[in-house]
Amino acid sequence: MRRTAVAALLVAAALWPAACSRPPAAYPDQIAAWHAEKDRFMRESSQSPVPADKRATFPPLPYFPVDQSYRVPAFLQTAPQGPPVEMPTSTGQRRKMRRVGTLAFTLHGQPLTLGAFVEADQQDMNRLFVPFGDLTNGVETYQGGRYLELDRTPTGLYDLDFNRAFHPFCLFNSSYDCPYPPAESRLKLAIRAGEKLAAPHR
Repeated sequence: MRRTAVAALLVAAALWPAACSRPPAAYPDQIAAWHAEKDRFMRESSQSPVPADKRATFPPLPYFPVDQSYRVPAFLQTAPQGPPVEMPTSTGQRRKMRRVGTLAFTLHGQPLTLGAFVEADQQDMNRLFVPFGDLTNGVETYQGGRYLELDRTPTGLYDLDFNRAFHPFCLFNSSYDCPYPPAESRLKLAIRAGEKLAAPHR
């Protein structure tokens, strides 16, 4: 990691307590509300990936226990304009994405990075797509990885919260075309936070 990135990350860590406005005591309740809203979406929304005839009986989504140690500050190192990144997808296609930058963060004492992307033809970059893989994939979580979405900030400082990690829609409906995380976004550790499979695959 470049020195500038390390310095930025140290600043981000120093600013984190002030930047995080949500009181710790309320945090589990906020995650619970987010889970409830996602369950309502899956059962009731016309945009739900769950087939319409199965929505009424669709069970609540399973999650790892909420763990605030998986919520960390991250700093976005913006990337120069370059050629699109082609991500393989669940249907065998290749999705063209544009790398906005790289998120640098420290998780459980380990310095890590993840790519942040938008669709290649997308003009609005106010919301970042952060796909990632980790060592739970294929056992406790979907083998194709999970996603995070982040609202763009003017400071480059982000609330990277793996408790809000979610599965791609292709897990629930194979007709969806879901990008797989690129090699740069496959973490060599287990992220036991966020959405998981109902039962581990062995």
